[in-house]
Amino acid sequence: MGNSGSSLSELNLFSKGGVFTREQLDEYQDCTFFTRKDIIRLYKRFYQLNPQKVPTNMQGNRPQIVTLCFEEVERMPELRENPFRRRICEVFSEDGRGNLTFDDFLDMFSVFSEMAPLQLKLKYAFRIYDFDADEYLGHDDLSKMIRSLTRDELSDEEVEFIIERIIEEADLDGDERISYAEFEHVVSRSPDFIRTFHIRI
Repeated sequence: MGNSGSSLSELNLFSKGGVFTREQLDEYQDCTFFTRKDIIRLYKRFYQLNPQKVPTNMQGNRPQIVTLCFEEVERMPELRENPFRRRICEVFSEDGRGNLTFDDFLDMFSVFSEMAPLQLKLKYAFRIYDFDADEYLGHDDLSKMIRSLTRDELSDEEVEFIIERIIEEADLDGDERISYAEFEHVVSRSPDFIRTFHIRI
């Protein structure tokens, strides 16, 4: 009986429509791939990560100020098992350290949504794999990527072998690193990319 009371009050909290102004919701709809219902659902997810920190009223500039730390965000089931969870949060966070405001959180889910176009997904995938942010996927980036994907279970020799194969396949200009254009050329031909670069809300 006690549980049903709390879930009932939570339902009332979100059904009143007072979390965001109409203008905020319109703006979010314009700059994401979400409906109002999706935006409220994502707010609920954000709120549930830390109800003591996230206010029930996000009007004004609160969506840009209220921030959840990476350790709070990584507990989400959608991220918990992802080997790139820290890097994903870093790329989408305003501070670059993985701490997310609601606006950052909404941007992240928008890019990972089914409705986001391939070009946008490719842009962010490249940024996630470009650990040193030099706009190329070099040897160190590829090594970190492979070690993350394989949960660091390969030997150094196996990692080097895979890096050589990737460079051989993707490096079209022979500079021993992969530019965004080269990454786009290879990955856009992979039918699995769209399916795997997706988080359902």
